[in-house]
Amino acid sequence: MSTGIVRDPRFNDHFMGPGHVECPERLEAIADILDAGLDFSLDRIEARPASSDEIAYIHAPEYIDFLSHTRGRAHVQLDPDTATSSLSFDAALLAAGGTIEAADFVLAGPGRNAFALVRPPGHHAERGQAKGFCLFNNVAIAAEHLVRKRGVRRILIADWDVHHGNGTQNAFYSRNDILFFSTHRFPFYPGSGRWDEIGAGEGRGYTVNVPLSAGKTDGDYLFIYRNILGPIARAFEPEFILVSAGFDIFAGDPLGGMNVSLEGFAGLASELVTVAEDSCGGRLLLVLEGGYHIEGQALAVKDVLRRLAGARSALEIRADISITTHKEISPVIDIQRRFWPL
Repeated sequence: MSTGIVRDPRFNDHFMGPGHVECPERLEAIADILDAGLDFSLDRIEARPASSDEIAYIHAPEYIDFLSHTRGRAHVQLDPDTATSSLSFDAALLAAGGTIEAADFVLAGPGRNAFALVRPPGHHAERGQAKGFCLFNNVAIAAEHLVRKRGVRRILIADWDVHHGNGTQNAFYSRNDILFFSTHRFPFYPGSGRWDEIGAGEGRGYTVNVPLSAGKTDGDYLFIYRNILGPIARAFEPEFILVSAGFDIFAGDPLGGMNVSLEGFAGLASELVTVAEDSCGGRLLLVLEGGYHIEGQALAVKDVLRRLAGARSALEIRADISITTHKEISPVIDIQRRFWPL
C-alpha cells in the first residue's frame, strides 16, 4: 500500500484570533509527532492553490470574490464562529488544491490511499457562505473534480466529524452519483442531519444521516460503520471514497461530547480501508475536518495513518451498541431499507 500525505506550513497562516479552538497548533502538534519518526512510510503530496474555476465547482463566484477581498486584512468576521486573517484566503485555496492533488494521487494507481492534513476545514461551507470554521468545502470540491475532470462515476463521502456536514450534504442532495453518509451528534451544531434527510429527486436514498446523542463509544461507531455504511457502500459500489475525518469525536474533545478512543479511530480507519479494498481498489482519501483536543487529535491521526499504510491493530474492538444507540439508529435503518439491503 502506498499512502500519501498532504502537509504544508502555509496552512497555519490561517488564524482566526487568540483563543480560537480551530488554531494553527492543531497541525503543529501533528507535525511534531510525524517528524519524531514513524515505523511506516508516507509519500509526500505537494499542495498547490486551487484555481477559481475549481473552487467554483461548489461555490458561487460572488462568494469567491468576496473572500478574495479578505486577503491582506488583519481580521474579517464572517459569521459568529468564523473569521479570516490576512493570509486565510490563500490558505483556503491551498487546502482545496491540496485535497485535489491528493485525490489525483490516489486515483493514479492501484493500492493508493492518502490523508490531506489541511486547514481551514471545509464541510460546513455552503455555496455562498462561510460557516462553522469553514471557508471552502475541500471534500466537495475534490469530489466534483473527480467527476468532472477524471470521469469517476460514483463517489462515497463518509463524514465522521461530530458535527453534521451540512455544506457537503447540500452540494449533492439531488445527486445519485455521490453518496453522502454522516454520523454526527444531534441535536447539535449546525442543526441539520435528521435521519429523514435522505436526498431529493434523483438523489433520494443517496444521503444517509445517522444522528446520535452524546457519549457514543468505539463500539457504537464501529457497529454503525460495519452494519449500515458497509452494506450500503457495497451495494453502491463506489469508485472512490472520500472521508471528512473530524477528530472532535475523540474522548475529551472540548466541543464534541463523544467518547471515541485512539483505538476507535484506528478501527474506523481499518473499516474504511476494508470497504475501499472491497469496492474500489483501495482508493481512499481522508481529509482533516475538526478536532480540538490538540494532543489527542495528533495521536489519533498517527494511528489512522498507520492503518492506511497497512498495519493492523492487535486490539479487536467489539462492535457493540447500547440500547440508546439501537433506538437512535432504528429509524435510520427503517427508512434506508427502502433503498439499500440493510
